[in-house]
Amino acid sequence: MRRSKLYKKQLEALGDLQLRHGVEEAIGMLKALPGVKFDQTVEVAFKLGIDPRKSDQTVRGVCPMPRGTGKAVRVAVVCEGAQAEEAREAGADVVGYEDLVQQIKDGFQDFDTLIATPEAMKMVRPLGRQLGPRGLMPNPKTGTVTDAVGAAVREAKAGRAEFRADRGACVHVPIGKLSFDVDALKENFDALSDAIQKARPVSAKGVYIISCSVSATMTPGLKINLKELVRAAK
Repeated sequence: MRRSKLYKKQLEALGDLQLRHGVEEAIGMLKALPGVKFDQTVEVAFKLGIDPRKSDQTVRGVCPMPRGTGKAVRVAVVCEGAQAEEAREAGADVVGYEDLVQQIKDGFQDFDTLIATPEAMKMVRPLGRQLGPRGLMPNPKTGTVTDAVGAAVREAKAGRAEFRADRGACVHVPIGKLSFDVDALKENFDALSDAIQKARPVSAKGVYIISCSVSATMTPGLKINLKELVRAAK
């Protein structure tokens, strides 16, 4: 595989990629690398000791990012009455009921998160063809099917990360922008690590987190010392 000049310079600066680092150290190393002209996204990757083919070993959830994600989030809410007013007061960008459902059927998807009340889900469920490919279908496990629409809107606006293990038992989650200071990225990392460890399936045996690495959009990945994750979880 051919590597760019930038990537080669970064490899020279990082040294041995097989070494394991503390979280703060790894983030600091990424921030010190030769950069690019845009604000890169910092992503964490976990390899989990689960069998994703088994329904009782699904790892999925949502994690509020205490220091935000650096991304403006457009939130739509399907609800009516007092809950609609609550959603608007909380900062929802689009609020509607049957009218909003019809707009989505007609192709409207100008939002990043869709929240619905349990009552509204009878209208929203048939929208799987429109919402499914973009991962926008509301789900109780991610807190997007709820009667507490105000709290859900505020959480989505503040920044949160949804995570789900893929077929390879890996979880990839953005935790902020490279322009964030080290403390902010570390705080988001810790929140995500804690959420994933709490999401461990009861049926999963043996080592749960096999490996963890952190990278930015245009950088190599740096391995994280797993002992640090275990200490943080205690």
